[in-house]
Amino acid sequence: MIARHNKILKDLEKKEYLLVQDLCEKYNVSSVTIRKDLSYLESLGLLYRTHGGASKKSRFAYEENVNEKENINVESKQVIAKAASKMIDENDSIIIASGTTMHYLARALERFHKLTVLTSSLRAALELCSMPNIVVIQLGGEVRKSSASIVGSISEEVLKQFSCRKLFLGVDGIDLDFGISCSSAAEAHLNQAMIACAEKVIVLADSSKVNKKGFGKIADIDRVDTIITDKHIDIEIKAKLEDLGVAVVMAE
Repeated sequence: MIARHNKILKDLEKKEYLLVQDLCEKYNVSSVTIRKDLSYLESLGLLYRTHGGASKKSRFAYEENVNEKENINVESKQVIAKAASKMIDENDSIIIASGTTMHYLARALERFHKLTVLTSSLRAALELCSMPNIVVIQLGGEVRKSSASIVGSISEEVLKQFSCRKLFLGVDGIDLDFGISCSSAAEAHLNQAMIACAEKVIVLADSSKVNKKGFGKIADIDRVDTIITDKHIDIEIKAKLEDLGVAVVMAE
């Protein structure tokens, strides 16, 4: 490796994502040269090439079982769920989608005196069943066992009968170009139906989901009103999201 390669790797230690354009300006070389550098470093397994840059982690989100995800980034999920609960008002009608962060959100709703919750998450519904002041509407359809949630045309048709104020959505990826996504095409399709019947879309995702893409696209970034994440989100990406009109809340 030449000296520039080592410098690029050191740059990547400081930032999770590097742009080709920024590297060209920093090292005063052409984009062709930088792309060759990145290709070579990727061949050594030292980084992942992406559209317009490079990342130290793969930008593709892979499906994990809900039981495994339950124990990942627990503290971040808890503070994100707590922040999300503060965006809910008494008498609200809300949708809670699937995902482990949604389980924590469901647990945080005990203080409400009157609330209607429509959900595709079996675990969230079970959490809410112990709260006498909350009306729970469980979507029906095919059970997706890996996420302990409901998907399919039956649930999508049911959603057409409702209009809710807020949708709380968990995702596997947030990408400035690709939008919000998840690892399941069926779940992405159901999430699209949820967005169609909600006045406000609030995404709950810890910072590990930012700058990643899942298999199934849910929507473009401009369909999102608010993203609630943790304090570790890259400040530059946060600024770009805000430039696109998305409110970004850093939960602590």
